[in-house]
Amino acid sequence: MKQGLKAAIVVAGLSAGIAVPALGQGTALAMLDRLDRGDWEMRFRGSDGGTRRICLKDGRSFIQLRHPGEKCRRVIVEDNATEITVQYTCPGRGYGRTQIRRETSRLVQIDSQGIANGLPFAFAAEARRVGDCSK
Repeated sequence: MKQGLKAAIVVAGLSAGIAVPALGQGTALAMLDRLDRGDWEMRFRGSDGGTRRICLKDGRSFIQLRHPGEKCRRVIVEDNATEITVQYTCPGRGYGRTQIRRETSRLVQIDSQGIANGLPFAFAAEARRVGDCSK
């Protein structure tokens, strides 16, 4: 499709008052959907230290590690093939901002900070797939 025709479609849609999806844009947060499911080990940097294992069923779970399972509103700040940044708010429970950088489908870097249960949190971690979930 020629550039002029794309622009005309967008202008026509906007003037008609309807939403027009961005042409050629993929699924939001698709990078997380391409991560391998399974057992992942997170190694925390800094004063948190230590490790934690999680059975990853969906790469989007990495966004809200300190608010797991919460129904939160999300705003996508950055979304590309190797890096995403998401801000989220969980009414009455806190909020966070998480940045995830994909190195491979089995290795990511995570930086997150916010408020959970009335207390601030901030951590940086490397998460690596280590096998299949044992459950």
